[in-house]
Amino acid sequence: MDRLEALDAWLRRALGGQAFTLQPASADASFRRYFRVSSEGRTWVAMDAPPEREDCGPFVKVASLMRAAGVHVPEIVAQDLAQGFLLLSDLGARTYLQAFDGTNEDRLFRDATAALVGWQAASREGELPPYDEALLRRELSLFPDWYIGRHLGVTLDAGEAGDLETVFARILASNLAEPRVFVHRDFMPRNLMVSEPNPGVLDFQDAVHGPISYDVASLWRDAFVSWEEERVLDGTIRYWEAARRRGLPVRADFGDFWRDVEWMGLQRHLKVLGIFARIHYRDGKPGYLGDTPRFLAYVRHACTRYRELAPLARLLDRLEGVQPVAGFTF
Repeated sequence: MDRLEALDAWLRRALGGQAFTLQPASADASFRRYFRVSSEGRTWVAMDAPPEREDCGPFVKVASLMRAAGVHVPEIVAQDLAQGFLLLSDLGARTYLQAFDGTNEDRLFRDATAALVGWQAASREGELPPYDEALLRRELSLFPDWYIGRHLGVTLDAGEAGDLETVFARILASNLAEPRVFVHRDFMPRNLMVSEPNPGVLDFQDAVHGPISYDVASLWRDAFVSWEEERVLDGTIRYWEAARRRGLPVRADFGDFWRDVEWMGLQRHLKVLGIFARIHYRDGKPGYLGDTPRFLAYVRHACTRYRELAPLARLLDRLEGVQPVAGFTF
């Protein structure tokens, strides 16, 4: 029995035998798939997460933590962790990314900021895996391994490798000096649904306990849409003010917090460049590579602001003219 047949049989049991239709709802960068289930005028979302590839347990746990924090996340209607199936309440079909129309961004981001502050305010030690140096470094290593080595086909010489390690050490020192809270880890418009209450939050299963600026950087330096610097700065200030009112441990001086956001964002940008290349070459999903220029621009932007990043800027200068390995384009 293949996955779809097994899901169909499980849903028949979960829904008490009532008839239903199943339509693809979305897919993501993992091995999870989502289907919209319709029956008698109601809809749900079924998650198919092959247990040899994905673990539904963290999704269930983080959903409970977020719900307790007052964040709007899907209700888990039924679950079979052994098979990797979840039946979830339906938060709708329109993401923030799809809803942006040039007039509603401020309102939507205001709601997202309020949800983020509420999530962070519920933080407790020991509930989620630590976003520690080992994990942050593993993520950074995706950039030389997958983007530079696999995608561009470039081998760094000893000097370049040493310079990159120096930059990595500086990034990690900044990241690890931050206060720590609950971190969604992919808090961006494509994972926020227009709903009531707003927003509905998805894709939270990889949540950790880590640097307070991470989700702010994710929200404003997005993978699929770029904002003018004035909007990014204004939105970050609004978050900082809301976080201070709530008693969250952000830096007392906004300039210091802004530096945290930029250096945390840099860690994420380099990681995502590696992830998008890995998704293409390892997982056979080519669509993500088209957004790598956005992340290279984010990295370049950070390099122009901090002298400590000069070695990374020099490396990007060398790589700029390198074509991806033969046979792959984007």
